[in-house]
Amino acid sequence: MRITGFGVLDRVGRSLTYVASGCIRTPRGDLARRLKTILDGLDEVISAHRPDQVALEKVFVNVNPGSTLLLGQARGTAICAAVMRGLPVAEYTALQVKQAVVGNGHAQKRQVQEMVRRLLRLGGDPSPDAADALACAICHAHGGQGLGKLATAGYRMKRGRLVR
Repeated sequence: MRITGFGVLDRVGRSLTYVASGCIRTPRGDLARRLKTILDGLDEVISAHRPDQVALEKVFVNVNPGSTLLLGQARGTAICAAVMRGLPVAEYTALQVKQAVVGNGHAQKRQVQEMVRRLLRLGGDPSPDAADALACAICHAHGGQGLGKLATAGYRMKRGRLVR
C-alpha cells in the first residue's frame, strides 16, 4: 500500500485520450496518516481533472492476509475520495482488466505497461502502478460498467472479443 497509481482518460466516441497519470506515495509509519495521504492525493487528482466516473481494481485475496487487509483499506479510501465528490465507482478484477487490455487475463505487469503505452500512444511506458490504473480506466471505457455500455450495445463478448 505504499504506492497508489492513478490514471485519467478522456473518451470521445471510441477514441481514448491520455490526460494524466502518476503515483501517490505514502510515508512509512502510521496507517491513518498513510490513508490520509491517499485520500488527499486522490482528492487533488479529482479536483484537477474532474472525472465523471472512477474505476478501481477489486481486492484479490493473496497468501498474506495482512497485505490483503491493507490493500482493502487503501481501496476503501479511494472509494471514499470518489463518493465524497459524488462520482460513481466501478470495480474490476485484475483478470478482467488484463483481459480487456492485453487479451490475456494472466498477462505480466510488463505486458500491461506495453499495451497501455500502445493503446494510448504514449511516448514511454508509464510506471507499473500508473499503468495498472490506466489499464483499469481502459477496461472501464471499453465496455465495463459505465462509459462503454452504449458503444457495446448489440454486441457480446466471445473469447475476449466483441462480436455482433
